[in-house]
Amino acid sequence: MNEDVARRVRGGGGSARRAERTAVSFETARFIQRNIPNFEILNDEALAIIEWNADTVLEEIGVNFIENPAALDLWRAAGADVRGERVHIPRGLARKLCQTAPKTFTQYARNPDRNVDIGGRNLVLAPVYGPPFVRDAAGGRRYATLHDFQNFVKLGYMSKWLHHSGGTVCEPTDVPVNKRHLDMLLAHMTLSDKPFMGSVTEPSRATDSVEMAKLLFGHDFVDQNTVMTSLININSPLTFDGIMMGALEVYARANQAAIISPFIVGGAMAPVTVAGTLTQVLAEVLAGVAYSQLVRKGAPVIFGAFVTSIDMNSGAPTFGTPEAAHITYGAGQLARRMGLPYRSGGSFCGSKLPDAQAAYETANSLNMALLAGVNFMLHACGWLEGGLVSSYEKFVMDADQLGTLHHLAQGIQMDTNGQAMDAIREVGPGGHYLGCEHTQANFKSAFWRSDLFDYKPFETWFEEGARDTQSLAGERVTKMLGDYQAPALDAGIRESLESYVARRKSEMPDAFI
Repeated sequence: MNEDVARRVRGGGGSARRAERTAVSFETARFIQRNIPNFEILNDEALAIIEWNADTVLEEIGVNFIENPAALDLWRAAGADVRGERVHIPRGLARKLCQTAPKTFTQYARNPDRNVDIGGRNLVLAPVYGPPFVRDAAGGRRYATLHDFQNFVKLGYMSKWLHHSGGTVCEPTDVPVNKRHLDMLLAHMTLSDKPFMGSVTEPSRATDSVEMAKLLFGHDFVDQNTVMTSLININSPLTFDGIMMGALEVYARANQAAIISPFIVGGAMAPVTVAGTLTQVLAEVLAGVAYSQLVRKGAPVIFGAFVTSIDMNSGAPTFGTPEAAHITYGAGQLARRMGLPYRSGGSFCGSKLPDAQAAYETANSLNMALLAGVNFMLHACGWLEGGLVSSYEKFVMDADQLGTLHHLAQGIQMDTNGQAMDAIREVGPGGHYLGCEHTQANFKSAFWRSDLFDYKPFETWFEEGARDTQSLAGERVTKMLGDYQAPALDAGIRESLESYVARRKSEMPDAFI
């Protein structure tokens, strides 16, 4: 039931409103469709210079494809100059190969209402990815477990403004390295009905992801549709390793989506200047996307840019900085000129706690990504300590604030209701709008309202325990996990997934490295 219909059905009365506030809800907002312009920081001349320089990098310097002879053969057949493991790509070749990648694609969820369209004017929000640690106010910072992973999948499923279940929302270190991907995929497939990501840490694990997706969706459906997105990181600068490329090959052949994403800390893995970093980002993405199309023409891919700067005193990455914003805006323009969906942004921060530093840096990062035209935002909630930690409290704090992105992206309503001339006429000089007909008709939906922040008078706030935002977030985590109800899943499908996981685990000894 959508909000407009729900408002008409529920009616008024204090008891109805109280029931509405306390009811368990698993509503998910549709992915964002922007009605606001993208912020474009580079003019056409600057973009042309960066594109020329990127082609120069590919042709003169080249890129390494290490431990992957088959990739070298594909490049050689396509017309590249292969010297050892270094591939020199003639000017224009990579861009030409990239033209077969789709401009937009749909990632299907097992609940069709949760399908997402990636590309165009759309923005899909996915949670934090990859931290080995978790943190909450009660237990502090600790290694993540499978139980933590399952909790984060549940929180993501129940978060209204989050469209995607993500991938490695934390790294379950209590499960062997070579088997944990099976448990993570099973959690995404059974504890949520939102779209999810596949494993990329080894090509065989990508194959497991595809096979489990076929059990969930059906073999024919997976063969013909995209049901997974995966994160393929480039070893910046200019190096493509056999493990990540092997995973990319599995997904491309299966028509499943891959984010081709340089992993850059400016000053360490790329030049310290914005233009220099954008040149390297573009060169790496061109090579990676082109390779995906050599594997399979038309394979869905996303132009990725994970870029941050570095603290030159400590060597630690920094987040929410102006330089990162400039790069994110510029990379968005380059992605649109290539006609590719764009991945960047997130709730980035370097803080150790969900404190003021985390809030400032996160707000800078989220708003930057919205304006940059990002289509797929990984790390949209839960990121802490430079990506080393998935925070329970920050997960729900960020997930709440993602609602502001939805409302900002709506733009300004300019229909008759939006112009509000009837209200202005009704109230006239010296009046107030609280009781006018227009306000009564619109007050429930006129303003976005946080489900977490405290707007009560000081006296009420103080009497209720003077709780700060982290405390409120901790209470919300407890309530959400207590209210969680798993989405329905056919018993036969569940059994086939569990049997596959059990069989694959039995076929290999435990490995923790």
